[in-house]
Amino acid sequence: MSEQKPKLTGKQSRYLRSLGHSLKPLLQIGKGGITDNFINQVRSTLKTHELIKVKIGKNTATEMAVAIDELTSKVPCQLAQSIGKTLLLYKQREENPQIVLPE
Repeated sequence: MSEQKPKLTGKQSRYLRSLGHSLKPLLQIGKGGITDNFINQVRSTLKTHELIKVKIGKNTATEMAVAIDELTSKVPCQLAQSIGKTLLLYKQREENPQIVLPE
């Protein structure tokens, strides 16, 4: 099920971080942790937006490293940045991608 994409280059990560700077978190990992329903929400949101911020809530026991591993493998998507309790996730749309990554 997990289709591994090549890692983002430094230039691509910087570009995505610049795009993501002004974004507000669209999803939050709550005290229930990362459930199948949450994974489906992330997939759906990435289909619409391509680049999203996900916040790890204060009342969750989910660690940052665990959240990164689970989301990038189960969605699948790529991590552009993790800072504090916020992840910036990217997945290029199959049809009509809005974000064109630099080479």
